[in-house]
Amino acid sequence: MDTTTDKPSTKSKSKKSVVAASAITHKKMSMMQELQNHLAFSSFKTDETATPRDWYVIAAHAVRDHVVERWVKTSNAYYQQDPKRVYYLSLEFLMGRMLSNAALNLNIAEPLREGLHTLGHEMEDVVEMETDAALGNGGLGRLAACFLDSMATMNIPGTGYGIRYEYGMFRQAIVDSQQVEHPDNWLRYGNVWEFQRPESTYVIKFLGRVVEFSDPDDLEHAIGHHWIDSENVVAMAYDVPIPGYRTNTVNNLRLWTAKAAREFDLGHFNQGNYEKSVEERNATESISKVLYPNDASANGRELRLKQQYFFVSASIQDILRRFLSKHSDWDILPEKAVIQLNDTHPAIAVAELMYQLVDVYHLKWDHAWCVSLS
Repeated sequence: MDTTTDKPSTKSKSKKSVVAASAITHKKMSMMQELQNHLAFSSFKTDETATPRDWYVIAAHAVRDHVVERWVKTSNAYYQQDPKRVYYLSLEFLMGRMLSNAALNLNIAEPLREGLHTLGHEMEDVVEMETDAALGNGGLGRLAACFLDSMATMNIPGTGYGIRYEYGMFRQAIVDSQQVEHPDNWLRYGNVWEFQRPESTYVIKFLGRVVEFSDPDDLEHAIGHHWIDSENVVAMAYDVPIPGYRTNTVNNLRLWTAKAAREFDLGHFNQGNYEKSVEERNATESISKVLYPNDASANGRELRLKQQYFFVSASIQDILRRFLSKHSDWDILPEKAVIQLNDTHPAIAVAELMYQLVDVYHLKWDHAWCVSLS
């Protein structure tokens, strides 16, 4: 029996090997060129002046370009297809190091390694320069991060919501056999992986009082409510891309930072009362300052409650804004959004959603409750 057609020829195998090797070489050379471009245009450095931290930033920018390309396509697809979205609210996200994770997920870890090696740097040394994002403390935060990774990997439209803490819980040191706690200033050198969104801001209200008002156009249900004389805080969004493993889907983690409605009082400053001139800003920004502030005092417990309401209110407002950008029928809200609460910290989201639907968007209570539970 003639079997010459049953086995691939040695020549065919050799040709495939050459093509595969050529593709690998092309990826390596392309990544090396990307690294060199970011050395000049992102860091404004040369080989002689770039520090080890600069090389981390250069590598992060090179990988980030690939992430953002998929991120934009994912966002456009979600906008056009208008799928049901999962919104994951958590006070913690323990993300780990983004550079190695993103390179692995996008299957460009080896070209990155080879490109760095060719330029005289080892990937292990570069990765070690990344500061862990101090957005979580333990199992709760790691669980939240795994959920985000899994949704992106499974191509599930999902968004995480949390707080952009300026400082982590603490950084530990041992002095004279005793634990000494230092601020975990993880943002000291900036964060390559975040994108500030100053156009995405929401007003969060604290304190104040509620007054009733009459609506002359609604004789049956004429009484409404206004929240007045409140202390207002502005929540500003920062977005972090979450790439899935070996997929083109890149979802989003949106983190909120607290900003004062009035950051600087020129009148107090001109009077020489310099501390008073920035008092409001300092008090406001303390909300997103530290992961888990000490709750041994009444002030500490109040700050924790403020943190929980701050990020929940901003997130609920953002979810409803996104829904209203394409829809006007509240009855289909459950078909377009599902909100998952990680542990008890965001539990106030239930009350906040009802407040937004009833007092802000003027749905009747029974209608709002039905929409919320659907």
